[in-house]
Amino acid sequence: MKRILLMIFRNFFFVPAAWCRLCYHAAHPDKYTEEEQYALLKYITIHANRGGNVKIDVHGVENIPEKNGFMFFPNHQGLYDVLAIIEACPKPFSVVAKKEIGNIQFLKQVFACMKAYLLDREDVRQAMQVIIHVTEEVKKGRNYLIFAEGTRSKNGNELREFKGGSFKSATKAKCPIVPVALIDSFKPFDTNTISPVTVQVHFLKPLSYEEYKDMKTTEIAAEVKKRIGEVIEKYTQ
Repeated sequence: MKRILLMIFRNFFFVPAAWCRLCYHAAHPDKYTEEEQYALLKYITIHANRGGNVKIDVHGVENIPEKNGFMFFPNHQGLYDVLAIIEACPKPFSVVAKKEIGNIQFLKQVFACMKAYLLDREDVRQAMQVIIHVTEEVKKGRNYLIFAEGTRSKNGNELREFKGGSFKSATKAKCPIVPVALIDSFKPFDTNTISPVTVQVHFLKPLSYEEYKDMKTTEIAAEVKKRIGEVIEKYTQ
């Protein structure tokens, strides 16, 4: 909370206009192209990060597929994760997140602009529909992000189990799977401090469909977790 207040205070004259623009874009998502929506989100995020003493240290941008229609699978550390990736990633993407996030102001508007899917984990039928819709959209060239852990880690840079079901849309779409290692992404919003913090975003080498087509989703999940874990261990020793 302290850092959010700092972001607002240091962007005192920027916030009112930016908030109005964000709310308008969120309420009229079909009025703007995906690129226009993403440019606005990146613009706001960069200002917020600078005001909040947050630096994004990006690695592996060259690993992001040139052709659209891929899926990011990062580890999940906190509410800040998607904002870190927005600043780090040059290409628009959308998100599949749990429905509870849709009640948090600012993130609610951000996800509306991204046309994100909010998943009800207790509704199996709705979850299956989300998988179908995401699969269709990825095939058409949209990029998506899913947190395979399902819920954020409570232990900083430690990883939780990656769930095989999270990879169903990717396997059905036969798209590249891009592991993303987040380091210290829990610090901006999930610690009660305003000290300068650096969040590392590592885009790892993607798994092509040819690489994973004969693997079970649980095996894909284990491989993605392994690759992310190796990067986290390397940069946190």
